Amino acid sequence: MADLNRKICDYIAKEWIGNEQAKTQFALNHNIEEKTARRIFNDKKYTITLYTLNKICEARNIKLSDFFKLIEM
Repeated sequence: MADLNRKICDYIAKEWIGNEQAKTQFALNHNIEEKTARRIFNDKKYTITLYTLNKICEARNIKLSDFFKLIEM
C-alpha cells in the first residue's frame, strides 16, 4: 500500500505540480491547502487521503478511475 501511495504522490508532484509551479498556486487551483501541496511534493512519508486525491481530480476534471489508469504506466 505504501508503494501505491508513493506512486500517487510522485505522479502528482512530477506531472502536475512540477518544479516550476508554485505550490501555493497548485493548492488554490485544486481546492487543497498549501501545506498539503508541499507535503505531496516534498514529504516522502506523506499519505494522501482519498478525499484529497478526489478534490485534486475533480479540479482537473478527471475521474479517479482515469487517474489510476494514468499512474499504471
